[in-house]
Parts: sequence; C-alpha cells; structure tokens
Amino acid sequence: MSDERRTDSGIEIKALYTADDLPGDLGERVGRPGEPPFTRGVYPSMYRGRLWTMRQYSGFGDAASTNERFHFLLNAGQTGLSCAFDLPTQMGYDSDHPRAEGEVGKVGVAIDTLDDMRTLLAGLPLDKVTTSMTINSTAAILLLMYELVAEEQGVDPSVISGTIQNDLLKEYIARGTYVYPPRPSMRIITDIFEYCSEHIPKWNTISISGYHIREAGSTAVQEIAFTLANAIAYVQAAIDAGLDVDDFAPRLSFFWNGHNHFFEEVAKFRASRRMWHRIMTERFDAKKPASAMLRFHTQTGGSTLTAQQPVNNVVRVALQALAAVMGGTQSLHTNGYDEALSLPTEEAARLALRTQQIIGYETGVADTPDPLAGSYLVESLTDEVEAKAWEYIARIDELGGAVAAIEAHYQMDEIEQAAYEYTKSIDDDERVIVGLNKFTVDSEPPPAVFPIDPTLEGRQQERLAAYKADRDLDAVRARLDDVRAAARGTENLLYPMKESLRAGATLGEVSDALRDVFGVYHP
Repeated sequence: MSDERRTDSGIEIKALYTADDLPGDLGERVGRPGEPPFTRGVYPSMYRGRLWTMRQYSGFGDAASTNERFHFLLNAGQTGLSCAFDLPTQMGYDSDHPRAEGEVGKVGVAIDTLDDMRTLLAGLPLDKVTTSMTINSTAAILLLMYELVAEEQGVDPSVISGTIQNDLLKEYIARGTYVYPPRPSMRIITDIFEYCSEHIPKWNTISISGYHIREAGSTAVQEIAFTLANAIAYVQAAIDAGLDVDDFAPRLSFFWNGHNHFFEEVAKFRASRRMWHRIMTERFDAKKPASAMLRFHTQTGGSTLTAQQPVNNVVRVALQALAAVMGGTQSLHTNGYDEALSLPTEEAARLALRTQQIIGYETGVADTPDPLAGSYLVESLTDEVEAKAWEYIARIDELGGAVAAIEAHYQMDEIEQAAYEYTKSIDDDERVIVGLNKFTVDSEPPPAVFPIDPTLEGRQQERLAAYKADRDLDAVRARLDDVRAAARGTENLLYPMKESLRAGATLGEVSDALRDVFGVYHP
C-alpha cells in the first residue's frame, strides 16, 4: 500500500525534510519581515505591535437588523466591520424587482436606498471603525452611499477607511454575481481607483479575491495564481487609463481562503507576498515599497464546513485561522460553526470571534513575526507553491491575460477539474472528512438555526415604495440621464452616480442606467 501524501494542490509531501530541500540563498528568498520580498510579512513587528483586524461577516435581513449585529460584535471586541449584501443588491436589483422575489435579505442585507444605508450605519463611528463590504458589480454604488452618509454625519471622506471587494473578474471565474460584460466592468473598477485616490484616500479600492475561487473548488496554487493574474489585469487597466501605478497600488488588497491543509496554507500566504513583490517591481516598475506589499484579509473556508456534527467545525475554523495568522494575514474572519446550516446565530458568531481572540491573546503565536520561517517543510512548500503558480500565470499570459483567458473559459475549466478530483477523493474515501465519510454518528439532535423573518421582504418593499414617493422624480431622472451620458463617454462614472444617489435614485435605478449603455453579460 502506498504511503504517498500530497497537499490539496497535489504537491508531494516527503517523509522527511532537511536542509538539502532548501537550495540556493534562502536568506535572499525569505528576507526580513517588513522588507522586500515580504515573504515574512509586510510589517517589521507584525502582530507584536498590533494584532490583525478581527472581523466577523455580518449582513442579513434589513438594515436595522444588521446594524444591531454590528453593535453586538463591536461590544464583543470586534475591531472591524464586514458586511454581506443580499443577492438582489449584489445583482443591481431593488427589492421590488420581480427577480428579487424570495431573495430579499436572505444571504445578506438588502440595501436599496440611501435611507437603508443611513440605517445600516446608524450610531457607528465612521471616522474610527473600518468597514469591509463584500460587493462587486454594485461596489461603486454602495461606496458612494457610504461616503454620502459619512458626509451627513460630519465625517470627512478623507478619513473614512475600509474595503470594497470590487473584484469582477473572479465573478466571471467562480461566483456569478456579475452584471455588465468584463470590459465595461474593468472601466468601472479603474474609475473607482481614480475617484478614491482623489476623495477617499484611505479606502482600499479593491479586494482581489481568491476566496471564492477556492470555494468554487480550486487548489491552493490555482487560488493565488488566478487571483494574481486578475490583479495584473486590474493594474494594467488602470495604467492604460492613465493612472500612475504608485498612486493606486498601495490601496490594493487581497482576500484569501483559509483551508484545511495547514502547512500548504501557510506556504500559500507567504508565496503570494513574494510573487506580488516581484510582479509590481519587475512587471510594473512600482517605486513605492507600499505598492509591492501584498496586504490581505483571510476568511476560513466555508466549503470545508459540514452540516454533519457541526460542532466539529469549531476545530476546523480554529486551525484554519491559526494558519492564516502564521501566514501573516492583516485581517481575519472566522466562520460560525453552524454556517453549513444557516446564517450564524449570535452564539456561533461570538464563539467565532472568541476563537480569534484566544489565538491572539493566549497562544503566543503573535509574539514574533513569521514564526515558521526556516522550517524545512514550510520553506520548501513556499518555493513549490510559488513555482507552480508562476506556471499558471505564464499560461494566462500566453492566452492574452486574465480577461482573454476568462473569455476562453480557461480558469473555469481548471477549477472544474480540480473540484471534481477533490469531491471524488471524498466519495472514494481517499480523503477523510471527519463526521462525513468517517467517524460518523447514526443520529444527531437538531441544531438551533438562525430564524428567517417571513415578513421581511414585504416590509422592505413598503419602505422602498415610501422612499420613491417622497422625492423629486424629475430631478432623479435628470441625474440618471447624466449617468447614461457618462457611460457613453469617458467621464469618470462615480461623479454622476453620486449625484443621482443624492437626488434619491435607488441602487436598482443607477444599475439600470448603466445596463442601458453597457448591456448585460451572458456567458
């Protein structure tokens, strides 16, 4: 019987690692924390100076319910907010649209209007708290709503900080909440880069996401390779639009998945930093050190959670979070143990946050940067993950870059094959998932799940109708015409979009104005 062991990316794990597995100048490849090539982290002291930002993903039902959860988590010690939006909001539909039926408030919060955003952010110190918004096709609209509410609260946009995901290319690859075709989407993204560099300089304008690529079934190597290829496309598009790389690159951020193979995950995080440094300095000639620092948020792997014996997920989440910390994440979300069954209950959300706090305050892993540096296994895996990721990037370059590769369905085909092989390995009992295909139990007591309010959709639609009735419709129509005119021309889209929202336009109406010009993407 073979004793062969492999990582999730198919990298063979040897029975023993020694110094012979680390050829060449290890010091040059690894460096020091806070110094190029940033293998060991982007800051010299890492968590010894300040722990990572602890975020818990929130967003369900209506704005008032999500605001309550925000305050609950801040009172429990969370240090940053992270907001999920429902599918209609993600797809640019108001809650009264026929395609929104049955989905309002289900997988995130419904935000149709500026009033909804006011309610969402009520009582929050926008000049102090950082807010991450998982939003892509409608990212510009939600960001402008956030900015308008900050202005109403007397907070200057130059001091607000946070992140919009704003990563459309991965939507075509892995997730599916796209609206417009790829090339108009790229224009919106570069307009956001330009607008934020001038008006919201502390905002991270994009969170280039490997998380959803991994959730779709990719390997660790594919996760960073396809994500970095997308990042190359975004940087090139911004440069082609006339932006200076050092003006926008320091606000780029990344979003990685924390998966189960502990050492490969640590290696993945380290390799991604080293690769980004090389991409930015060699390919794009960035001069500012911050332009070549890959700063990233991590979320533990949702697809690894099991509905069977869900309390086992507490252990999975803790180990995935530990790998992210060992790999040098700047921000971390830990999943609730019940998320394979429902939205997380308050108990599960609190325990997920406590998991981070225990890692940060009780284990000692935050006392020194990159504590696994020099490990024969981890350094060898870091080199191998990087080498295999470069092979994918070279292939995407041959196809004409990330956008052309997406149009050729290359990344999707690769992920589909990896997902098939992973699932088959579970079905064939070659891969053990505790509680699923081994160490099972015959019966379990039904777990408590998050309650869904059946009246929510109707109440949200009533608020939307009242909002629409109490506005100057002629002014709204005029401002939406300005959005269409900008879309047909070359003007930065965010300025007329902001004025349309200020006049009372809804998220769906602004999205429709862009649909009128850009059309809708059909794979």
